[in-house]
Amino acid sequence: MNRLNPGKLLLSKWTAAQPQNREKHFLVTELFRDEDGTVLAVELQAVLTQRSERIDWQTLKDNNTWLSGWK
Repeated sequence: MNRLNPGKLLLSKWTAAQPQNREKHFLVTELFRDEDGTVLAVELQAVLTQRSERIDWQTLKDNNTWLSGWK
């Protein structure tokens, strides 16, 4: 499990452990917060295709799905 500070995820780099459609490297482009400022989700953008998807930030803790940095 990756240890993460959700407040520092903006512009962090991630590598998909199991790339699909040649999309391997991703960048966190936006944080979604509730009224209290707690991070609920992040927007990941694929570097190759510029496709964006919104995921729960806790998903990034799973080493079987996401690796921190670009590998």
